[in-house]
Amino acid sequence: MIGPSVYSFIDGSMTRWLDGQIMLAHGHRRERLADQIHAEVAEMIAGELKDPRIGFATVTHVDLSPDLHHGRVLVSILGDAESQRETLEGLSSAAGYVRYQISHRLRLRRAPELVFVLDRGAEEGQRIETLLQKLQEES
Repeated sequence: MIGPSVYSFIDGSMTRWLDGQIMLAHGHRRERLADQIHAEVAEMIAGELKDPRIGFATVTHVDLSPDLHHGRVLVSILGDAESQRETLEGLSSAAGYVRYQISHRLRLRRAPELVFVLDRGAEEGQRIETLLQKLQEES
């Protein structure tokens, strides 16, 4: 058996061929692409998406799979549980349009398939803060 061959590309990514399988090691490309998608999706939500179900939403983070085929967009939504649910439905229905726009704006041959997920980080932070305040008052 011959050892693995490594090919380096201009963007710093490397592809390793081992026993006929391709393994990807992208370096910082995944992070850069996630940042670009974050900015584009935030811009689309702010101005282009006209679905009345979409309320006040903020993109907080974008996670991409190592193969860049799937992405999870974390969104913080202002309002009660019903308005959050409606906004997520509106964003999910616009996912195809968002993917199409990202592929054209970023000149990607294949844009990742995006899933919108409610980010509960702010709510959890506020809950922890109130618990800490209660503990401080009791002491």
